[in-house]
Amino acid sequence: MSFTPTDRPRRLRTDGIHPLVRETTVDAQDLIAPVFVDETTDERVPISSMPGHERVPVDEAAARVEEIQETGVEAVIVFGVPDTKDEVGSEAYAEDGVVQRGIREITANTDAYVIGDVCLCEYTDHGHCGVLEPHAHDDPTLTVKNDDTLELLADIAVSQAEAGADMVAPSSMTDGMVGAIRTALDDAGFEHIPIMSYAAKYESSFYGPFREAADGAPAFGDRRHYQMDPANRREAHREVALDAEEGADVLMVKPALPYLDIVRDVREQSDKPVAAYNVSGEYAMIHAAAEKGWLDLEATAYESLLSIKRAGADLILTYFAEDIAEQL
Repeated sequence: MSFTPTDRPRRLRTDGIHPLVRETTVDAQDLIAPVFVDETTDERVPISSMPGHERVPVDEAAARVEEIQETGVEAVIVFGVPDTKDEVGSEAYAEDGVVQRGIREITANTDAYVIGDVCLCEYTDHGHCGVLEPHAHDDPTLTVKNDDTLELLADIAVSQAEAGADMVAPSSMTDGMVGAIRTALDDAGFEHIPIMSYAAKYESSFYGPFREAADGAPAFGDRRHYQMDPANRREAHREVALDAEEGADVLMVKPALPYLDIVRDVREQSDKPVAAYNVSGEYAMIHAAAEKGWLDLEATAYESLLSIKRAGADLILTYFAEDIAEQL
């Protein structure tokens, strides 16, 4: 006698009911698109390792954001490529810095929601995310001097808020960065500006294409002393809890796909909105496989973002934002 199942999950997989019982969806409103504003060029410069993306001159920043908005994506995060760099990344917090000028251009000409990335690596001549230890080149202990860096990060955040940013996003993994920025914003009259903290940012191999895009690779050494060890899961709980206590409004995990367990942990740990950064390496590897004919680009990109949402992310920073939004 053959077995006849009584519990049949496939009953809910017919075309009519399939979308009605779908547990997870990705919407254009969930996505944040990165924008690279370049002070060193007067024309758009393609990013070879990130097909479909460009650095744009400051005076084209608004036009670039308008292109993004046409797909239904309303939020952007602005990264800058300055024309000069120095030891302390002073262009990152200059009133006329590239990101500050880009933010003014975007906010004056669009109604996009504008987020400023708060870090120093793109602006320092050594490519690290803060003020260096005196012996960092030869015998680093922690490479970056933590507390000396906090004041600079606070200055960056305030300068971006003054330029018109709707939100700031510290990404340096400096201890105390959220508290320092929250205090500085409040003291400057920007109590209303939220902070999206890169709360669990790992020292990942998936950042390579971004470092070309933003010209932010370290000139020596690596970032193991301030970004998290990819082997550590429990440490992320501590990092996230500290940022939440210091006043972070949104908690981010970076990268996304190799760290979906961390995204889920943060979702279960906190009632604050959770963001995940679908980073440049994740974007580039899907494109590379698609160019070989090994994967369907659009289907794989959508599935990857769906997995990030399913893991618990409310917001996704992704280089696929425009392509996915157009599909939706």
